[in-house]
Amino acid sequence: MRVVAVMGSYRKGKTIDSLTDEAIRGVRDADPSAEIEKIVLVDRDIRYCTNCMACMKDDPEKPIARCTIDDDMQALYPLIRDADAYIFATPVNMGAVTAIMKTFLERICYTLARPGRWPIRGCPEPRVGDRKRLIVLLSAGLIPPLLRRFCDDATSLIKMTCKDSLNARLVGSLYAGAVHERGADYYAAAARRLGRKLVQ
Repeated sequence: MRVVAVMGSYRKGKTIDSLTDEAIRGVRDADPSAEIEKIVLVDRDIRYCTNCMACMKDDPEKPIARCTIDDDMQALYPLIRDADAYIFATPVNMGAVTAIMKTFLERICYTLARPGRWPIRGCPEPRVGDRKRLIVLLSAGLIPPLLRRFCDDATSLIKMTCKDSLNARLVGSLYAGAVHERGADYYAAAARRLGRKLVQ
């Protein structure tokens, strides 16, 4: 199984980075032969989408649509497309994903999806037919899990984008809330369990 972990925190070695590593450890526990690639977005040259629509207008039968921006996403597109499962991890900033994760999600939308017919003609649908699996890891410094539903737009955005562009189904999520008080270690075992669930 090929697993791609996309880590969207600006700070390496902190909560989301460590929880991503715990989820990867869970994947290895469940499937020692899994091929795992961890993408740390802040280490990559990922530029903003310019809405030129070249990807949306490209041949819908191509496995990856043309993107006019020559940056590190060109190498990431086939890696993302060919994965069997995904770990998407981001802090919750102002109730949503980080800006760099949002940029990444925008860049995979029509490069890895094509214009479909439902519910509105042109909405993205996956270019790949194989069903894939997804887990989402989130962290929030102040807001505890009990209040997640009031300030978590991140999960729905990642879930929708991965469904529409990657044909990936969400199999679980972790909201590591109030980490300023609790610390990342409080959620380490839950992240490992999610990693095991991803590949089982």
